[in-house]
Amino acid sequence: MNILEKINSGFTYFDGGCGTILQEQGLKPGELPETWNIIHPEIIQKMHYDYLCSGVNILKTNTFGANSLKFGDEGELSLENIISAAINNARTAISQAPADTERYVALDVGPLGKLLKPLGDMEFEHAVTIFKKTIELGAKYGADLVLVETMNDIYEAKAALLAAGEVTDLPVFLTCAYDESGKLLTGADPKSVVAVAEGLGVSAVGINCSLGPKQMAPLVEELSAYASVPVICNPNAGLPRTENGKTVFDVGPEDFAKAMKLIIEAGAQILGGCCGTTPAHIKATVLESANHTAKPVTEKNITMVTSYTHSVIFDRKPILIGERINPTGKSKFKQALRDHNIDYILQEGLTQQEKKADILDVNVGLPEIDEVAMMIEVVCELQAVTDLPLQIDTTNVEAMEKALRVYNGKAMINSVNGKEEVMNAIFPLVKKYGGLCVALTIDEDGIPTTAEGRLAIAKKIYEKAAEYGIKPKDIIVDPLCMSISAEPESANVTLEALRLIRDKLNGKTSLGVSNISFGLPSRDLVNGTFFTMAMQNGLSAAIMNPNSAEMMKAYYTFCALNAIDANCGDYIDYASNLPSMVAAAPTVKPGEAPVANDNSNLDALTVAITKGLKDRAAALTSEYLGRGDQAIDIIDGYLIPALDIVGKGFEKKTVFLPQLLMSAEAASGAFDVIKSYFEKNGAKQEKKGKIIMATVKGDIHDIGKNIVKVLLDNYGYDVVDLGKDVDPEIIVSTAKEQNIRLVGLSALMTTTVPAMEETIKQLRAAGLDVKVVVGGAVLTQEYADMIGADKYAKDAMETVRYAEEFFA
Repeated sequence: MNILEKINSGFTYFDGGCGTILQEQGLKPGELPETWNIIHPEIIQKMHYDYLCSGVNILKTNTFGANSLKFGDEGELSLENIISAAINNARTAISQAPADTERYVALDVGPLGKLLKPLGDMEFEHAVTIFKKTIELGAKYGADLVLVETMNDIYEAKAALLAAGEVTDLPVFLTCAYDESGKLLTGADPKSVVAVAEGLGVSAVGINCSLGPKQMAPLVEELSAYASVPVICNPNAGLPRTENGKTVFDVGPEDFAKAMKLIIEAGAQILGGCCGTTPAHIKATVLESANHTAKPVTEKNITMVTSYTHSVIFDRKPILIGERINPTGKSKFKQALRDHNIDYILQEGLTQQEKKADILDVNVGLPEIDEVAMMIEVVCELQAVTDLPLQIDTTNVEAMEKALRVYNGKAMINSVNGKEEVMNAIFPLVKKYGGLCVALTIDEDGIPTTAEGRLAIAKKIYEKAAEYGIKPKDIIVDPLCMSISAEPESANVTLEALRLIRDKLNGKTSLGVSNISFGLPSRDLVNGTFFTMAMQNGLSAAIMNPNSAEMMKAYYTFCALNAIDANCGDYIDYASNLPSMVAAAPTVKPGEAPVANDNSNLDALTVAITKGLKDRAAALTSEYLGRGDQAIDIIDGYLIPALDIVGKGFEKKTVFLPQLLMSAEAASGAFDVIKSYFEKNGAKQEKKGKIIMATVKGDIHDIGKNIVKVLLDNYGYDVVDLGKDVDPEIIVSTAKEQNIRLVGLSALMTTTVPAMEETIKQLRAAGLDVKVVVGGAVLTQEYADMIGADKYAKDAMETVRYAEEFFA
């Protein structure tokens, strides 16, 4: 049977760890494991063979780091030769193993070790290109499937999945690495990953690395609750430690198998291992699973969209889609588009978020501007300052596709309709990129005057979507409402259409609610009442103005009266703040957006930094210097407190890495203004202390190191960034020559942690008075203690806190 039939017919087994096994066979610190495909093929083949004899169905090729960042096009160790040899090694092992079960070869594709823009310096399309090259070669040399694994950023995962879909028809699996809080490094939770991955067409989704099986069980349960494809679980063998310069793990095969019982009960169908696991671990898992039956894979009829951190699910509680980023009827917004005033647009988005919008509609269509370029820019800039999902709203197909391509998450798509031409243009985009598509009940004959006519168009759209492989859960119908001033029965027809779509099609619905009052005075009064009537008739989502008092009153009271608002908590919070909201209503100057500020006690500059508004932070800093504020007072009074607010949120897991980095970027913009001010006036900014940052020998993954550098820079430290793949000798000589007393070391892979230990040994042997702080995905406090580090930092902010203590 083929691999898709196999994973849907009971348990399927991946192999386990690779790097730790190769270390036992002599892999040196910093040596690239992928080169052993050519240098030591017999060892790789023996490892594969041993796994096959343990009951494995799917072999992962020894290509985790095989990409064009590490390997070139020429020579014996070219990327093509590495991948060709890796697949050949797996095939050779399969040919020698007992033919007692189905065997498959998965091209193993790991992360690139870089953050994508705007958080890092790698362009999204560059990442796609790198992944394409690797995956094309894997398909060329006979892989049965592609495994994209150990992803800690959903945006990078999207780049890899898009690359796979554009160069091969092979099935694609995705596994991500979650931390102890159940989030990816950049903040996504399991259900959001499921939504994005399934939208991009994966055949299986799951989790690997970072955690042991016991810690993974709750995450597997969440994945299984939302996934309509098989769920994968490849845990580590517990926590790592070092023995005689090698990395070992603390969970043996028997205990691992017992813990995997929890994984089976949580709903995983595809079982295997990651760091520290061996053929013995997999064999024990296979034997344990023989006592169980795999839970069947079922279709989850869950309608959702996501940002890069979280999902919004369309269920009983109506969803609020903020309408303010749209030029229709908004002269100030039109002028902002003409003036390329991105700050105005961002402020509109942030204000709507603070007014409790769940999703932001984004429409930048004006005849006199380049809509395609503007749409891409606005989507990227908005996602840099808000974690709300976006609704891409355009009739320009090119703008739609390019926005969907760069969007980080699963977007709403506004819109398709019942016209064949439009469906044939939009549905291929929905199928390729994923998304929840708004379907307008209009076709070649116009808008039906009856509810039944609109229901018929909705049915037609569902049927056409199915032809493209798009499920009903990814369609949300807009039955349209026209102004009652022109069509007195319009409201009744729309309300009946809402009921029919809900009752006859079990469909989700959306409306541009305020259209109902066009041409009438005091429109908010009509809008609020109609909104209540629409919700009562099954409306799932409203495109509306969250600044409207009448609309928000209708929303909160409806939710409370329908037992959607637990203990009336949201209503009580809303009602108790009504007087203060009126009193604090901002006075907006002509041409300005209201300043997004959910804490009136904070200074505008502090707010700009916490929100990640770089241009605004720079402008305010310049303004403050111009009015006579001292630079040191700006730094200590506004910039550092703002970074502390975001940093504490990060430590409490209420703020995630993207917000942390964008706030740091905004602070950097402010610091640049201050630096220019110092230079202009012949002054010099004092640094708190000098720190070395380096990713250790053999490791090209510098995400963690770069994050720490950005934060230390903003807190006023002089960071000597030695880069990645750094020899211990270079770190030692730099510390000695520049008299540096604090060294930060980073490593992502188990195979490179010994290089970290060696670096620490050489620093100690040189007799240098230095402290060493270490961090990385595979490290723990115990591990850090065993390799002689002075401090283990579990995240970037902990490194900053340690530096603050050290240099105090």
